[in-house]
Amino acid sequence: MNIKVQAAINEQIRNELYSGYLYLAMAAYLESADWPGMAHWMEKQAGEELEHALKLYAYANERGGRVELFGIDQPPRDFDSPLDIFEKAYAHEQHVTQLIHSLYELSVAEKDYATQSMLQWFIDEQVEEEDNASSIVAQLKQAGEKGNALLMLDRQLGER
Repeated sequence: MNIKVQAAINEQIRNELYSGYLYLAMAAYLESADWPGMAHWMEKQAGEELEHALKLYAYANERGGRVELFGIDQPPRDFDSPLDIFEKAYAHEQHVTQLIHSLYELSVAEKDYATQSMLQWFIDEQVEEEDNASSIVAQLKQAGEKGNALLMLDRQLGER
């Protein structure tokens, strides 16, 4: 495995693990604020991020690379509201999209065709991730900060 690509994949494993950690922090806050449906949605999201990290981990190993696990930063603890959380989640997904694109660009520059192929799954996944988060942000804005609509949205997100 190309050494530059290997290092970038190791960094992306760290980024995906941080994403999971961030979503767990968001879930913990939502749970403490009595939004169990939204907390459940975030817990599921955290699980997906761990799956993404493991997909990269397995890929690096399959290619004969050396996986190195780096420290994960502490995520924020407090948030202003469910809308604040989902806006931050959406912004985070946009950031992850840029990280994946940068990794893809590196694989192109290094002529690592296998990594380009593998990363196409992540590129497609990020389209879905951004769409899901932005849709929830739009619904939260329509629902407002309190009221029946917000309760219904919490219940809906709990069904994920």
